[in-house]
Amino acid sequence: METKIKSNQVSNYHPDGGGWEAIIQITSGRGPAECDWVVAQVLKRVLVEAEEMNLKAEVLNRVAGPENGTVVSALVTIKGVNANEFVSSWTGTIQWIGKSTFRKFHKRKNWFIGIFEVPLTILPTFSEKDIQYQAMRSSGAGGQHVNKVSSAIRATHLPTGISVVSMDSRSQHQNKKLATERLLAKLKETQYDQLQLQVQNQWTNQMAVERGNPTRTFEGSDFKKEKKSKNNKKERQEGKKMINDSLYD
Repeated sequence: METKIKSNQVSNYHPDGGGWEAIIQITSGRGPAECDWVVAQVLKRVLVEAEEMNLKAEVLNRVAGPENGTVVSALVTIKGVNANEFVSSWTGTIQWIGKSTFRKFHKRKNWFIGIFEVPLTILPTFSEKDIQYQAMRSSGAGGQHVNKVSSAIRATHLPTGISVVSMDSRSQHQNKKLATERLLAKLKETQYDQLQLQVQNQWTNQMAVERGNPTRTFEGSDFKKEKKSKNNKKERQEGKKMINDSLYD
């Protein structure tokens, strides 16, 4: 039976003192160049604020916009004791109030982008202690010797349930080696599938940006003045649930 790994886990806690880890996506939601500019400014603010809170922030992926100094989308990992609180303070719609620097006579002054938590992909890690080996009788070609001796080996990766069988050799030791190699290859294939899924989810998030109820509002071309916004916690939680459901339906 094929075992699939699927998780909608958003953040992860490291009990060894590393605190929380979360991944956020800052996206213009396929908005115009002005929104891409806002993404670039928000990315800078996120990195600066994370450093001020003694959090480790790393840009995992950045998609440049069509104009200089703009960013369409960025994935950022946040790690530290207060990472969860930090991410919550940014998650949602971000509003910028200001005149377009790309279209001089454009009348619009309100621009919106989105910040979403990206569910952490639980990737299988390879460790000898996580593998269970089971001897079993071989079947098929090979004569009576193969049938009488339990030379075949089933190797199971306990954290995921993924298993493989090797009965290629009359030697149990050799079959164990082959089974281990095949299991490792299968785990790597699963890793690749999970990464593909995460990329797909990244672009799904691009379409989820909605206006209204901004988490934070900024004003001015210098992007330094922040206007206090009402924190509608219930609506933000419902929005997060909707995004997670859309990723895994």
